[in-house]
Amino acid sequence: MTTMTYEQAMEEFDPVFGIEVHVELNTKTKMFCGCANEFGAEPNTQVCPVCLGLPGAMPVTNEKAVESAIRLGLSLGCSIRESSRFARKNYFYPDLSKDYQISQYDEPTCYEGALDVVLDDGTVVTVGIERAHIEEDAGKNTHVGGSGGIQGADYSLVDYNRGGVPLVEIVTKPITGMGDRTAEVARAYVATIRDIVRALGISDGRMEQGSVRADVNLSLRPKAVAGESQDDIPFGKRSETKNVNSLRAVERAVRYEAARQAVLLLNGEPVIQETRHWHEDTSSTTPGRSKEEAEDYRYFPEPDLLPVEPSREWVEELRATLPEHPAKMRARLREEWGFSDLEMRDAVAADALVLIADTVAAGAAPQAARKWWMGELSRVANDREVELGSLPVTPAAVAELQGLVDSGRINDKLARQVLEGVLAGEGSPAEVVAARGLEVVSDDSALEAAVDEALASQPEVLDKIRDGKVQAAGAIVGAVMKATKGQADAGRVREIILQRAGVEG
Repeated sequence: MTTMTYEQAMEEFDPVFGIEVHVELNTKTKMFCGCANEFGAEPNTQVCPVCLGLPGAMPVTNEKAVESAIRLGLSLGCSIRESSRFARKNYFYPDLSKDYQISQYDEPTCYEGALDVVLDDGTVVTVGIERAHIEEDAGKNTHVGGSGGIQGADYSLVDYNRGGVPLVEIVTKPITGMGDRTAEVARAYVATIRDIVRALGISDGRMEQGSVRADVNLSLRPKAVAGESQDDIPFGKRSETKNVNSLRAVERAVRYEAARQAVLLLNGEPVIQETRHWHEDTSSTTPGRSKEEAEDYRYFPEPDLLPVEPSREWVEELRATLPEHPAKMRARLREEWGFSDLEMRDAVAADALVLIADTVAAGAAPQAARKWWMGELSRVANDREVELGSLPVTPAAVAELQGLVDSGRINDKLARQVLEGVLAGEGSPAEVVAARGLEVVSDDSALEAAVDEALASQPEVLDKIRDGKVQAAGAIVGAVMKATKGQADAGRVREIILQRAGVEG
C-alpha cells in the first residue's frame, strides 16, 4: 500500500495528538534586553550584545512579558506558580546565536490548565493544558535556492531580529478519543488560542507573520478490540510537524501525517520519531531531524536571572482584567447581531468573527459587515490563497466603505470598485472614490438628460408603463446605469422615468 486517505486511516487506527502553540508577545522590547520588538525591520538591525549573547552581557527579565504570560495562563485555566525560574536550553543551530535558549523547564510559570474548544456544530471539547512557559524566540533562517527549504538550498541567511522576542509556549496534554474529528479539533484549538491572545491584547495573532505558530504532534495506535480498553493501549511513535503557520495548514498537517503514518504501519514499517517540515504548496511534510528528548537539551538553571515570583495579589489583579472567553463572546454576539446559527458558524469557520466585530465597532451594521467579509473579501482571499485577515484592508476601512453606501455617495456596484482600489493600495475608500470619480450621480439635470436619451431610443417603454406595465421601466434604468457606468442613482432614475410617463411610483 502506498497511499491512503485520512478517513481510511481513521477507520484503521486511533489517533493521539498534542499541540505546542508559540505565541509571540507584543511587548515594546525583547524578553531580556531593550531592543525593539517590531516585525519587518531590516535584517539584523534590532540586536544588541544581550540578545546576541556576547561575553559579559547580562539579561534582565521584561516585566510586561511576565504580566502577559500570566494573563494568558489564567485565560487557559492554569495555576500560577508562586516561584518559577528560567533555564538554559542548549542546542546548536545558526539561528540561535548564544547556542542556548533561555526558557523554562521544570518550573514553568503557568501549569495544569484546561481550555474548552467549541467546534462548528457546537460540540465542546475540553483540552488539557500541561504548561504555558515563558521563553525567548530564536532568529529566522532564510534558505536561498532550491525549493525554499533547507533541503537543496544553495545557502542560508540568518536574521537575528527575532532572536530574544518574548514567547509563551503552550503545551497540551495528549488529546485522545477524537477519532475522525482530530484534524477539526486541532484547527479549532489553535483558532481558540489565537482568539484568546487577540482578546487579551498581548499579541496580534497574525499566523502568517509567525506571531502564532504551532508544532503538531501526532501518533497512531491500534484500535481496541473486544475486551480491551483503548486507554490501555500504548501510544505510537509520534512525529512533530514544526512551525505550522495557518489554521488551514494545521488541519491539513494532521490529515497528511495520519495518512502517512497509517500507510507505514499497515506495511509493517516503523514510524520514526522525528520533526517534520510542512510544505504549503504540496500540503505534505518531509523529514527534519530525529526528535530530541528533554535530556538532550542539557537544561540547567539560568544563573544570570532571578526567579519569577508574582505575588498572589498581583495575580488576582491580573485575573480581574481577563476578557470574555471566545465561546461566550460568540454566543453573545450572535444574540446581539441577530445572526442565525449557520451565519455565525460560517463566520467562525472563515476566521471572520473578529473582523466582523471590529467592523461593527467602527460603525457598520452587523449584516453589512458580514456581507463584506463573508462575500467579496472572502472571494478575494480565496483567489489569492491567503488568510482573510491578511488582506490589505482594515475593518475601519470596510466600515468607511459601507458608510459611503449608506449615505448614498456610492452604490453596491461602485462599492466593489472602491474596494478593489483599497486592496490595490490606492488609499482609503473616500480617497479611492475621489481619485477614480466613482461617486453616484444624483444631480437631477444630469439624470434627466440620461433618461431622455434612453427613452428616445426606446419610446415604446413609456406606452408600456402607461398601460400598467411599470416593470418596463427597468429597461430604461438599465440603459441609464450603463451609460453612467453604474454611477447613477437607480432609485432617482426610476422616479424620473415614471414622471416622464405621467404615472405615480
